[in-house]
Amino acid sequence: MGEEHHNHPPPPVQAPPAGPPPPNLALSRGPVWHPAEQLSQLHYCIHSNPSWPVAILLGFQHYIVMLGTTVLIATTLVPAMGGDHGDKARVIQSLLFMSGLNTLLQTWFGSRLPTVMGGSFAFLLPVLSIINDYTDRTFPSEHERFIYTIRTIQGSLIVSSFVNIFLGFSKTWGNLTRLFSPIIIVPLVCVAGLGLFARGFPLVANCVQIGLPMLILLVIIQQYLKRLHHAALQVLERFALLLCIAVIWAFAAILTVAGAYNTAKSQTQVSCRTDRSYLMSSAPWIKVPYPFQWGTPIFRASHVFGMMGAALVSSAESTGAFFAAARLSGATPPPAHVLSRSIGMQGIGMLLEGIFGSIVGTTVSVENVGLLGLTHIGSRRVVQISCGFMIFFSIFGKFGAFFASIPLPIFAAIYCVLFGIVAATGISFIQFANTNSIRNIYVLGLTLFLAISIPQYFVMNTAPDGHGPVRTGGGWFNDILNTIFSSAPTVAIIVGTLVDNTLEGKQTAVDRGLPWWGPFQNRKGDVRNDEFYRLPLRINEYMPTRFL
Repeated sequence: MGEEHHNHPPPPVQAPPAGPPPPNLALSRGPVWHPAEQLSQLHYCIHSNPSWPVAILLGFQHYIVMLGTTVLIATTLVPAMGGDHGDKARVIQSLLFMSGLNTLLQTWFGSRLPTVMGGSFAFLLPVLSIINDYTDRTFPSEHERFIYTIRTIQGSLIVSSFVNIFLGFSKTWGNLTRLFSPIIIVPLVCVAGLGLFARGFPLVANCVQIGLPMLILLVIIQQYLKRLHHAALQVLERFALLLCIAVIWAFAAILTVAGAYNTAKSQTQVSCRTDRSYLMSSAPWIKVPYPFQWGTPIFRASHVFGMMGAALVSSAESTGAFFAAARLSGATPPPAHVLSRSIGMQGIGMLLEGIFGSIVGTTVSVENVGLLGLTHIGSRRVVQISCGFMIFFSIFGKFGAFFASIPLPIFAAIYCVLFGIVAATGISFIQFANTNSIRNIYVLGLTLFLAISIPQYFVMNTAPDGHGPVRTGGGWFNDILNTIFSSAPTVAIIVGTLVDNTLEGKQTAVDRGLPWWGPFQNRKGDVRNDEFYRLPLRINEYMPTRFL
């Protein structure tokens, strides 16, 4: 018998037991921080208040911080208008008085956010245009030229105020902000701080002997020395700024008396010496600003249009600062109807400025918004108390002139910190959108870069007399375009709104953060909106909602 051969298949090879997957080196090893709508480190939010002594001292600190921009505006414009030191002192008094009045209006009936309203550099180009028109005209004296110029500024402010009044109370501005998303808010708030870099270290360098020590001392005392003892934590965190100003101001006075600047250049002496403001000797003891204090306003159409452009720019600047102030005071992002109301109230404030004879309109003071984050206190009452100091020192001029004589490099050092806080606050809004979206990265990068680059081009090509790069046959047209495109927040709104809403806008709503953003933009979209933004004295109950 033949041997049988059976071809059996080989036994299957057993696969090795499955082990743990190889580690993904791209995964985070640390904790994951979830988006937070409100900052947990705040000591007092918008409607909580510190004790009265602490609140009064914090209010005085807000007054000191806003004083630098007020003095800088008057120092820049009044000499070019033909005014002397006495005129500059009276202009500062008027600016302070209107800032206090407009801040009260804004915190009571406008945005209801703890924002200080201060003079705006957006009005610089239109005012310089008015000054240039009267340069070659013959006047009996330089003081007469100053009076005639400021009366023309008054007329332009009165007419241009209706731009903000219309944009606000017609709800046009609120409807525009409904097109915003976190992708637009990030560059808008960022450039509200970064766009003011020229008022930071460049002014510090005008007198590095006091500016740089102020900057270093503020960072060390406010951030490092507070850790030495728990009792010093709150004191240094809240009042380090006042302490540093007192120390460096005294140091500057010692250098002045010792003759450290006797042989320095004239510009260095103006920036460094404590006796070169001439405000103490020229300010009146008591002067109450009153309507038409400089005379009857002069209305000229060629100047009104340029001032209208500045009014539009001030609305854009205030909007970016409102979003930053809301975050730093523990409030929800301001709804569309609140932004409309606030811009309308800003227009009423500009109308009052024209009546009372201010030389520029007001906008939200970015440095005071940064102070909310520096002190961790976003109380509305503190800002309202600061209005009392503004109005008091605007009436009693000698006392106000004492603090107004603080050298500007000290303020510039403060701005380096405060503007940076506002810029970083804008960055924090990106947590509500998809940061891994190439589309979002493109919109953010384009908007942020152009919002810094375009205004820088206009600033670099603007002559000292205010003539910008747009130089057509129509002066009013030049003023409008030069003013608009010299403003970083305005460029951010234009570029960001256009690109973000047209580049696959509906398909990428989730990536843009609209599901989170949308409810805050409606009056009843979030229950907290009424808590933060309802008007006082139960006005909401008696006034139809279409007027709110």
